[in-house]
Amino acid sequence: MIAARGDRLRAKAALRKVHAGRGLRFDIADRKMEERLRTGLETVERELQRTVSTDPRIAELTGHVAAAGGKRLRPLLVLLAAEFGRPRREGVTEIAVVMELVHIASLYHDDVMDAALTRRGTASANARWGNRMAVRGGDWLLARAAQLAAGVGLHAVHHNARAAARLVEGQLRELMGPGPDEDPVTHYFEVITGKTVELLATSLSLGASQADAPVEQAEALTEYGTSLGIAFQIADDLIDLLSPSEASGKEQGTDLRAGVPSLPVLLARADRSPQGAELRALLEGGPLTDPGAHRRALTLFRGSAAVDQAQAMMRDRVRSARTALASLPRTPARAALDALCEFVITQTA
Repeated sequence: MIAARGDRLRAKAALRKVHAGRGLRFDIADRKMEERLRTGLETVERELQRTVSTDPRIAELTGHVAAAGGKRLRPLLVLLAAEFGRPRREGVTEIAVVMELVHIASLYHDDVMDAALTRRGTASANARWGNRMAVRGGDWLLARAAQLAAGVGLHAVHHNARAAARLVEGQLRELMGPGPDEDPVTHYFEVITGKTVELLATSLSLGASQADAPVEQAEALTEYGTSLGIAFQIADDLIDLLSPSEASGKEQGTDLRAGVPSLPVLLARADRSPQGAELRALLEGGPLTDPGAHRRALTLFRGSAAVDQAQAMMRDRVRSARTALASLPRTPARAALDALCEFVITQTA
């Protein structure tokens, strides 16, 4: 009974976190759909808690990030995409669990790459158990996601394997950096297409196909997810620079401290203004581990031309996402996906 109540609370919290971001709130007009989403997210939470090793020590590691909560955006996208077909069809919630497991696994790996100390307001897995254990924990979650996908069907196995492969490829591209003659901004978009975009687009594509939605609607949802995913990652880059830790749940300026070439950082390196020159000088040294230099860079980024450019690019991708939505029938699910576009913009306002 207590566990079930916890699942319900986490599901409601996930809906609130997607519905309300930094003062933005929107309601789902169709109460039946809202109830289906809540029930689906409750199932996801139960399965995430059950998807742990029988060894309690391993279970503590692999369940660490999931237990900290989160927006559960990818499961929600699966469930919303399923609304364009048969939302209660068998396998839909299992797909939602698979997508969240792959995402959580990527967070373990990302935190190691970024040397992050916190995740969702608590100590990151690497900070608590060390890098080697955190990487293995992420690997275990990827393996478990593959097992669950196999139980749904070959199409789920195919899409999950492709998404996981592209995600890891994006991480590798990020580690390797751009080639000698490659534009850094072009390289950035190739990285995030694997790391962020692919999983969001796959969540929508698989959710729609598993629910037997029309092919053309599944394609429009995938296109929407691709544009939204790019906007989502740019927003995340901006939040890292602009939002205090208590608001974002992550340590502010983690990318700067780790030397991650986020989009605002890349754009700042091309800024020839006096403010840009000082910022560029700070960034040329690589990771900003000096506390004073780190604070100064965060100050310079506020109101900088690089931030303005990144925000403009983000809004352009949101417009593309909304264009893709325009071909879908006017349903509560479409309205919710449109409101999610507004959520992305408002996060960085």
